[in-house]
Amino acid sequence: MRQAISKLKTMMTKLLEVVLIIAVALLVLDVVWGVFTRYAMGQQANWTEELARYLLVWVSLLGGAVAFGTKGHLGVDYFVSKFHPDARKLMAIVGDLIVLFFAGAIFLYGGCRLVGDTLAMEQVTPALGWKMGYVYLALPLSGFFMVLYTVDNLIETISTPANRSNDSSAAEGMD
Repeated sequence: MRQAISKLKTMMTKLLEVVLIIAVALLVLDVVWGVFTRYAMGQQANWTEELARYLLVWVSLLGGAVAFGTKGHLGVDYFVSKFHPDARKLMAIVGDLIVLFFAGAIFLYGGCRLVGDTLAMEQVTPALGWKMGYVYLALPLSGFFMVLYTVDNLIETISTPANRSNDSSAAEGMD
């Protein structure tokens, strides 16, 4: 079971990475086109700035979810590494529960409410004419992935003995 979950997590992460690569490529092309139209044609295309802003939001939120899922976020664990292995495991569980609460409550639940309310109000973007609810969809989507990654991390932390969890996290930090 654990192996199937790990395989699913790897596939989701790879898919998100491909989506992020495409989004960053579009962002670069959009900014280059905006600069080109501003200096070569005398007036910037009015949609380039707006598209760049929305792509940056999507890349930031989904990139944060991927970084969280791959344990790539910056962490300062000097003091935690001085604790007893059981205390380190407890701290990891408490940290995962806090992240699970905030990712679920703010990103997932709050993001779904924001998307629903914005779609109901039929707000559209000024230059592109897109529905703002689709732009805000990055919040619940990244929250969904953060919740899944956190549940996976929580299961891994709970199922790993305390004296072994330090060895694996130390090895991951050395990568």
